[in-house]
Amino acid sequence: PGPAGESAAHLRRAAAECRGVSFAEETASESGQEDDEEDDVELAAPVINRFTRRASVCAEAYNPDEEEDDTDTRIIHPKTDDQRNRLQEACKDILLFKNLDPEQMSEVLDAMFEKLVEGGEHVIDQGDDGDNFYVIDRGTYNIYVKCDGVGRCVGTYDNRGSFGELALMYNTSRAATIIATSSGAVWGLDRVTFRRIIVKNNAKKRKMYESFIESLPFLKSLELSERLKVVDVIDTKVYKDGEQIIAQGDMADCFFIVESGEVRITMKRKGKQDVDENEAVEIARYTRGQYFGELALVTNKPRAASAFALGTVKCLVMDVQAFERLLGPCIEIMKRNIANYEEQLVALFGTNMDISDPSA
Repeated sequence: PGPAGESAAHLRRAAAECRGVSFAEETASESGQEDDEEDDVELAAPVINRFTRRASVCAEAYNPDEEEDDTDTRIIHPKTDDQRNRLQEACKDILLFKNLDPEQMSEVLDAMFEKLVEGGEHVIDQGDDGDNFYVIDRGTYNIYVKCDGVGRCVGTYDNRGSFGELALMYNTSRAATIIATSSGAVWGLDRVTFRRIIVKNNAKKRKMYESFIESLPFLKSLELSERLKVVDVIDTKVYKDGEQIIAQGDMADCFFIVESGEVRITMKRKGKQDVDENEAVEIARYTRGQYFGELALVTNKPRAASAFALGTVKCLVMDVQAFERLLGPCIEIMKRNIANYEEQLVALFGTNMDISDPSA
């Protein structure tokens, strides 16, 4: 299990300012400054966990189509009004919850429990079996991945974000270690409820989208299992005619694939962001199977262009965390496309607008 371990080197810079997770520069690895011996790669002194871990579950078979909704007793953790409000706020942007109906979402919120953490505490450890999915309420956290015996800090969470879903979805061990760097709190969702509601819901979505995802040329470099994981983490959004999808100059937190309809891409001349929209120049149109929004994630710069719906448009949306974790093998293809963008811009504006220069 290691999508995070394999792709982290490709896009660490891409997640700055986005969706609560920041990926560290390669030189930020504290482990590299330690002794080179594999026996000396302890990540941090663990704090005794107050929540009992489950026994091994990785070998369990699970078929979402066969599991009945009433197999397990509904779990409810009582909450105060303040806790409920904080939980709803923390969960409002979690992509895994986007496709749940109100009844399912209510059941998920009922089942979640608050877990207070202290600085230095390990929330999850790489190699352990998955027991809970976690949504961050508050606090800062480091993400460590151990590869070939060497532990490396590959990113951070800052008061928002979620983690721990892959081990529960695919019955694999934890792919990373999450260590609190301050006191804080996370919301946990138990494995049984997660699989009964979230995994089953995602299985329905997978049936709907897997053939479409498998047909996309730019994902051909991914293994079949990796392409199916893309299905599990995408959200869908529908835009009305003329609606703005992304705005030039905004910070990037998502990547888009057009499922249906047509998207118009426009760009304003550099240094003239205050001109009216009709001063923008159309540089491209995208239709089914084409993607946009990756440039800002690859270059770690604000959005270089704006995107508008032409007629009704339906897009598949992937947040920056999933983009970094799953699409690492596709980055070289995306970088080649940046060269094509630059050629278009030189033809239109006489300059490449510095779209691929992170220092510009």
